[in-house]
Amino acid sequence: MAVKIRLKRMGKIRTPFYRIVVADSRTKRDGRVIEEIGTYNPKTDPSTINVVSERAQYWLGVGAQPTEAVAAILKLTGDIGGSNTLKQPEPKADKAAAFEAALKELHTDLPKAKPAPKKVEKVEEPEEAKAEEAPAEEAKAEEAPAEEAKAEEAPAEEAKAEEAPAEEAPAAESSES
Repeated sequence: MAVKIRLKRMGKIRTPFYRIVVADSRTKRDGRVIEEIGTYNPKTDPSTINVVSERAQYWLGVGAQPTEAVAAILKLTGDIGGSNTLKQPEPKADKAAAFEAALKELHTDLPKAKPAPKKVEKVEEPEEAKAEEAPAEEAKAEEAPAEEAKAEEAPAEEAKAEEAPAEEAPAAESSES
C-alpha cells in the first residue's frame, strides 16, 4: 500500500483551512485518513503552520511520500532538510491593557477639554419696567394663600352636603309609609 502525506481541505468557501494527514494514496482527497499530523491555514498573515514533528519524522522514516505542497511546508518547519524558517506571527496586544490605557487617556483629557464659560451680556431694563413687575409679583403671592384656603374649604363643604341628604332620606321614607 502506498502511503502519502497530503493536505485535507476543510473550511468554508473562499476560506480554506487544511489538515496535514497521512492517507492511502487511493483514497479521496477529503476521505478516510490514517493519521492527522498537523494543520495549515494560508489565510492568516503569516500563514499558520502546526506540525507534530515527531509523527512527521516517523511517517517519512517508514516510507510515506509527501505531496509537493506538504514537502514545501515540511521544509519550512525543518522536518525535511534544513532548519526551521517558519515566520512567527506578532504577538497580539492584550485587550484589557489596551482598554485601560484608552480609559486613562480619556480621563486625562476631560479636564483639559472643558470649554470656557461663555459670557452673556445682560441687557438692562429701564427702572420703570422693574417697578411695575415688583407689585405684580406681590399681588400674585397674596392671591396664592387665598386660593389654597378656598381649596381646603371646598372638600369640607362637599362632605357636609353628602351627609345632609343621607339624613333626609330616611325621614322622607318614614313619612311616605
